[in-house]
Formats: sequence, structure tokens, C-alpha cells
Amino acid sequence: MATMSKVADWIGVSAPLLDVEIRAVSNIEGADENSVVFAVEAEALGRALRSNAGVILASRKLESEELPLDPRVLWVGDARYAFAVVARKLKGDVVRAGVHVSAIVGQGVTIGVGTRIGPGVVLEDGVVVGAGCDVQARVTIYGGTVLGDRVVVQAGAVLGSTGFGYVRSEETGRYLIFPQQGRLVVEDDVEIGANTTIDRGALGETRIGRGTKIDNLVHIGHNCAIGKNVIIAAQTGISGSSVVEDGAILGGQVGIGEHATVGAGVILGGGAGVLSGKKMRGPGEVFWGRPARPLKEYLRDLARLKHR
Repeated sequence: MATMSKVADWIGVSAPLLDVEIRAVSNIEGADENSVVFAVEAEALGRALRSNAGVILASRKLESEELPLDPRVLWVGDARYAFAVVARKLKGDVVRAGVHVSAIVGQGVTIGVGTRIGPGVVLEDGVVVGAGCDVQARVTIYGGTVLGDRVVVQAGAVLGSTGFGYVRSEETGRYLIFPQQGRLVVEDDVEIGANTTIDRGALGETRIGRGTKIDNLVHIGHNCAIGKNVIIAAQTGISGSSVVEDGAILGGQVGIGEHATVGAGVILGGGAGVLSGKKMRGPGEVFWGRPARPLKEYLRDLARLKHR
């Protein structure tokens, strides 16, 4: 529970004299006098003003002299982000630190202060887990993996597994696995979804940058370098030795070939395919289709097919 003044302090704005008690965040329809709601569009703001909400977080772009004065409104730059900040603050620290009795912890494992290791988790020899992490049920973390602080790993994820790298004999046609003895480094504040798999490096490392958020059922191959604050949606597959730079957004079911590069701030639409060795550049540029190409070009190609 918090006061309106405290909510305003959390998001860095000033509060009016009204000082209601806030217990939860809510959608507009379900809000009561102890709820916080948000509005990023004019229509939503109108509904919020007519609701029973105790606090309304509204994007500053909607501020207008024509709107009625309402002491419940806190004007912010990004109402959706502010809403998420308030939700986290109200929720507080609900993770109970400790190692579940059913977890298997190998030799030489390091576990930081305030970290929770859930039921059925396997931490192989030498794994390093930082402070304030939440490693949930039946996660497997192989040796040679390092997690930073405040990392969340949801149930069933597998980190540091052997990469899919084979060499073929020209004489016999048989395949032999290439050495997969590198490591996996996951930096601070990364969140990894359920049943996601991330391979270790072959001889070097696979690295996931600070603040990156990875959805369920994602696969990241060996030697990949994922930058900071990257978003990767469900069922995306990234082949070995590929690079995804800071701030990129990958939609669901994106497929990336080996040794490809997705530049900083690039947006790949759902189902987009990036060919091996391809470099996608342009902050804010949207690419779509298989193979992925700029959105305008993709839509133009669709129009041509429609009129054939």
C-alpha cells in the first residue's frame, strides 16, 4: 500500500494535495478508489476520468486546457512505463531467497545474496548465480555459465547447453561434434522465458546483454552476442555466431541464420527470416517477410502478388 504522494515520488512527478491510499494497479473498468490506472490515448483518458480510479497516470501529450481539472491525474512522459514502475513498487519483493531442498547444486557453485533457487533446479559444477536472482522450477544451468544480478529464469529453461556445431568428414561423410567448451554469460537484469534454451560458446562465449528480455520457447545458438535491452519474442531461433545489437526488437517466430547481424534498434516483424551472413541495419527500421526486407518493400511485393 502507498499514498498518492509516494506514487508520484516513484515516477518523479509532483502530486496534488489529494492524498488517497493506493493498494493495486488495475485496468480502467475494474478500478476502485484505491487503484492506479493509466492512459496513453485520448479515448482511454476519457474512460479513466469517468472511472472510480484513485490515481490516473496520463501521458503528457494528452494534456489540454479543454480537459476538466482532476486532482487524480499525474501527467508523465510515458504512462505505460510509469504504470509498470508503480506496479513493481506496489508488488514489492515477493521472492523468498534460498535453495529448494529438491535442487541439485554441484561443486564450486556460487549463489549471490537474496537469490532464490526453485524446486528441481540443476546447477552444475562451477555455475555462478548473482544476487537477487529468481531461478524457477526445473531450470538446468550447465557448468561454465555465469548469471549476473537480478536475473529471472522461468521454469524449464536450459542455459549453457552444448551448441549444435558439427564438422563433416570429406572421406566418410560422417559428422563429428566440434568442441563446445566455451561459456555462457548472462548480464544483469536479464529475464529469460519458460523452456527457452541458450547454448554456451564453442571455444569462446555466448553473451546476453544487460536488460534484455527473452520470451518463452526461444533458442539462441552458440557464440551469439545479444546486446543490451533487446526484446526477443516467442519461438524465435537465432543460429550460431549471430549478433543482435542493443535495443533491437525481434517479433515472434523470427528465424536468423548463422553469422548474421541485426543492427541496433532494428525491428524484425513476426515470422521474419534473416539469411546467413546478412546484415540488417537502421535504428527504428522495420523489416518483414522471408527473406526479411524493409516493410515498405515487403508491402509493395504483397500488392504485386495480389494483382497478378
